[in-house]
Amino acid sequence: MANVSDIKVIIPLGGEAVRMRPISVVTSKAMIRILNRPLIEFTIAHLAKQGIKEFIFGIKGYVNFIGVHDYFQQGYGISSKYKIEPRIHIKYQPRVETVGNADSVRINIEYYDIKDPIMVVQGDNIFQLDANDMLSYHERKESLMTIALKPHNEVEDFGVAKIDNEMRILNFIEKPRRESAPSNLINTGLYMLSPLFREIFEENEVYDMRKKGSLDFGKDLIPYLIRKGYKIYGYQYKGYWFDVGTPRRYLEAFLYLLKNLSKDELQGEEVADGKRFFVQGESPDSVARRVEIRRKVREGKVIGEGSILVGRHCQLGNNVYLEDTAIDNFSVIGNNVKLMRSSIMDRTIIGENCIIENSIIGRHTEIRSTQASPTTIKDSIIADNVVIGEGCNIISTSIYPHKTIMPKSKFENEIIS
Repeated sequence: MANVSDIKVIIPLGGEAVRMRPISVVTSKAMIRILNRPLIEFTIAHLAKQGIKEFIFGIKGYVNFIGVHDYFQQGYGISSKYKIEPRIHIKYQPRVETVGNADSVRINIEYYDIKDPIMVVQGDNIFQLDANDMLSYHERKESLMTIALKPHNEVEDFGVAKIDNEMRILNFIEKPRRESAPSNLINTGLYMLSPLFREIFEENEVYDMRKKGSLDFGKDLIPYLIRKGYKIYGYQYKGYWFDVGTPRRYLEAFLYLLKNLSKDELQGEEVADGKRFFVQGESPDSVARRVEIRRKVREGKVIGEGSILVGRHCQLGNNVYLEDTAIDNFSVIGNNVKLMRSSIMDRTIIGENCIIENSIIGRHTEIRSTQASPTTIKDSIIADNVVIGEGCNIISTSIYPHKTIMPKSKFENEIIS
């Protein structure tokens, strides 16, 4: 029987994250910031705390590689940040062409000569999963591949499993109509693979798939394995799971985690008695900023409702109203600003009297706003390094990176690319 520490985690990252644009235009989807850290950091920390020590990024493409490698490197920094001992080891796929996420797994199995159980996770998922329990289940079933299944209401957006009474997967139906779905159990993209799985890639039909240009788990390999009669089982678990593959789903995951993670999980300190208002940072400078924010909260100059997370070295003006919002590191929020149900990424400057609601604001963005000419942003996605002039009214609009929006512009249901 294998131990959880034997598991090797492979994270395929080959796509361009089209569904997540404009936030993903210059950023790997795995590195999109949520609750003041990269998305994939949740996965690595969650699994590392359970005893998993080896992670392999199946990276394809410049944007994916540069962002991930420069942040995680070999794993020393994240091990120190989360006090993980012995430290985790992070490796990277060699620079070779791949034709799907299953092909990425094949390449890394061969390159690193992996002969242990493999866990495949997706770069745009956030989840809560007992890896040891899934591994034990996988081995009890003597399964070649175990797929984590999750009850979900929007079955029409996912692959849906048809299972028997023993949880053996009989078929996958891709994006069925809700009324014709065989169950409400969707494929989460979390897989446990037997060490014998490496032999699958040597089979003639799988080789032919690769040569034809497509070797993807959901589209190609899983249907093939089921058709050939291999033991493929579903593992149903009860923890949370989010596909953060679109801006709407990003905000759904963002709000759930903001409202439900503990103080320690959010890595912040309370600044308002009896309220979920947390400020991050441990350095003397960060602590001084937190003391200032705490003072403003007590004096009523900053009001927080619901759950609030403020990052390191942030400055909050007077008469600021925050509701179910996260503000990332080194951001500056002016006087009389209202931020509601929004994710404000790092190094953002928001001018006075600005109102932002149900929106995602990218990194290093400046939103100019004055008392005489306030800016309003609702239900919108503003990408990195954007400058928005004062007096703008932006509704249900996406703005791509590096754009400058002229003062007093009005957009509704538009894409500014």
